[in-house]
Amino acid sequence: MLVLSEILLRSGDEILTFAVLKQTIQAMAIATGQLHFQIDIEPPAYHDRPEDWYEQLEQAFMEAGR
Repeated sequence: MLVLSEILLRSGDEILTFAVLKQTIQAMAIATGQLHFQIDIEPPAYHDRPEDWYEQLEQAFMEAGR
């Protein structure tokens, strides 16, 4: 299972925008072949973080599996 808090712990220093967070989630999902994604914490308040951030992160993960 891919977990948001673990992604941020591993790569948090490299993730400076919400767009990069989505790309990182997709890359990790593809690299690890994970089938499940858990959003266990709220991501940092990046300047480009939208109000529907939760849905967008889920969508980014789902698109990685296509």
